Amino acid sequence: MTLTKDTKLADLDKKYPWLLDEVVKLDPAFKVLKTPVGKMLIKKATIEDAGKKSGLGTDAVIKQLDDMIKAHK
Repeated sequence: MTLTKDTKLADLDKKYPWLLDEVVKLDPAFKVLKTPVGKMLIKKATIEDAGKKSGLGTDAVIKQLDDMIKAHK
């Protein structure tokens, strides 16, 4: 899967169900994704949204997610 700013977090969750547990390591702000409200938000949120919310930036989030996925294989 090629990650872009428009990649939906829900799509990542479907393909890599372990990834949400790992993204909390990027920034504590991602803990919200594991809550009931977060599970609702994840359906529409993109990597760009996550980058803005976390303050890490889109490119940094894409790189770190990609690194996590490659390391998990």
